[in-house]
Amino acid sequence: MKRKQGIEQVRWDLALRYRLIETVAWWEGRLTTGHLIQSFGISRQQASKDINTYINDHAPENLTYDKKAKGYVPSEGFTPRFIDDSASAYLHLLNQTHSRSPHVEGLALAYAHTMVLEVPDRSIRAEVLRPLLKACRDSEVIEVEYVSLSNPMPEIRLIAPHTLIYTGMRWHVRAYCEKNRKYRDFVLSRLRGEISSERRTENLIDEDEDWNTEVAVVIAPDSRLSLEQKAIIEADFGMQNGVLEIPTRRALVKYVLQRFQIDPKKLDPKAAAQQIVVSNLDELKPWLYE
Repeated sequence: MKRKQGIEQVRWDLALRYRLIETVAWWEGRLTTGHLIQSFGISRQQASKDINTYINDHAPENLTYDKKAKGYVPSEGFTPRFIDDSASAYLHLLNQTHSRSPHVEGLALAYAHTMVLEVPDRSIRAEVLRPLLKACRDSEVIEVEYVSLSNPMPEIRLIAPHTLIYTGMRWHVRAYCEKNRKYRDFVLSRLRGEISSERRTENLIDEDEDWNTEVAVVIAPDSRLSLEQKAIIEADFGMQNGVLEIPTRRALVKYVLQRFQIDPKKLDPKAAAQQIVVSNLDELKPWLYE
């Protein structure tokens, strides 16, 4: 199947409907006006108009009406205009819309054969998040109370946050810490008390060198594996020439390793359990052991 030629310039609300049209048609194999009605709360007349406009104005060769199926099916020459047609993009969609899937007919069918392991929400209070967002937006210094495993008693910190970070397990905020006089990460669920704004900051995101400097994390199969086992791992991770290069920021290196379940301080004695290693670990050490 051909790759899409680029997202069309259409109104945002129409683009959302066209994305649903292509997603359901391509992955579920059958599109009806009911998909649009249930997903967007529009009338059947409007849903029919959206499908016809999509076909006539954007993708005349993509859909055909199947009387037996009582719906539109993708043609052999289906070429997406508003979605990424890769399997990984669809699986990401399933993950992101898991909680909403019962209300979307096409996705509800997909989820009948799908299980998503949910990560429990961390305890993050709105009274913490709202002033953090404002401080990021307005470049402010704020006063917070922070606890950590090394210092479990609340400690007052003056920080200048610039970016919220989700690692896949929990949320952090990247901020300049006036106590340490450097940019550091703070776990949102460990902020205590009331947050108060102090003043504007001169320590902006542009001054955060580790945030603004890119580096590659290079993943490779464990050298102790057999050639056949290495080939399996390379296919699992989509490696090229035996490695997977993951571009990231220096400040995020440790989180990338966490997502890949790699402990840089410990090598599993069983190669089949370890599976992958960081081949450029020495280069990355300055941003792992702060």
